[in-house]
Amino acid sequence: MNLDVSQFMKLIKIPVLLLLILMLTSSTAHKFYVSITMIEFVEEKESLQIISKIFTDDIEDVLQERYDKNIHLDSKKETKKAEIFLKEYLKKKIQINVNGEPANYTYIGREYDIDITKVYLEINGISKVESLEVSNEVLMEMFEEQQNIVHFKNGDSRRSLVLEKEYPKGMLNFN
Repeated sequence: MNLDVSQFMKLIKIPVLLLLILMLTSSTAHKFYVSITMIEFVEEKESLQIISKIFTDDIEDVLQERYDKNIHLDSKKETKKAEIFLKEYLKKKIQINVNGEPANYTYIGREYDIDITKVYLEINGISKVESLEVSNEVLMEMFEEQQNIVHFKNGDSRRSLVLEKEYPKGMLNFN
């Protein structure tokens, strides 16, 4: 059987495409390890309002490893201890200093949005923000590649920090 080049190319085109598709789809997908925390200074209320968004499966994994393997998060199968341990974990992993002073935040609550857990925190009694220091080590003991992004809004000013395991703390100055 003698094939010219064009006939040969037609014959191998389909197997080569199938092999290429197989190679591209069979590679292991790398999961992205990130949380996003938004902090907004609300001058009229003299407060910092904080929303932290964390992948539910990741925070559930760390709570199971750290506290109780039977902990479940999400509205369908959440255990009673889950919120207690979530609050305790966040207190250990997120620290905020405002104007050079440690600030204690109040845990307001949490809600679930598909695969994200939104945690609501608030710091009261803040009349102005000259500096903000944030330490956020959420999930860093579990995932080496974890990044915790912090966005801060103060009126029209917006600033951001990217915190990683080697640098889990950042400072923003507004002077």
